[in-house]
Amino acid sequence: MMRVLAALLPVLLLPACALFQRAPRPVHAPAEEAATVQFPSDLPATGLQELSGTVATAIQLAMDDFRPPGAKPHRGATPTEQCLYRRQSFDVQAAPGSEGIVFVRFLFNPESCAPEERAIVLDMGATYAIDVRGWRILAIQP
Repeated sequence: MMRVLAALLPVLLLPACALFQRAPRPVHAPAEEAATVQFPSDLPATGLQELSGTVATAIQLAMDDFRPPGAKPHRGATPTEQCLYRRQSFDVQAAPGSEGIVFVRFLFNPESCAPEERAIVLDMGATYAIDVRGWRILAIQP
């Protein structure tokens, strides 16, 4: 009986391992492709946008809630719905609020979708109030 319990214990504990998975890492290009990239000595001033680490982290926290990594559209989704699931379909605005708060707004950009995915979409976005001291979402305004 003890041997049966010892053999079953790993099988019973296996589902608990699913709770301790690490977050997925971003996909990297193969080494051959990466070797072809030429980095500039300085980033070009045209188009350069500088964000503080606090603002960048607040944007990431809000985006992970707004469009979680790996979220997929439902089966039978229209081309427009498929576009709405992609993170890159949204422009981002960020601004400091009262002490310790950063507001992050996501605005749907139909130009980021292929022509066959474009449709009139109203009110697709959200504004987040991010507590940058405790790194939590205080509120969301749809």
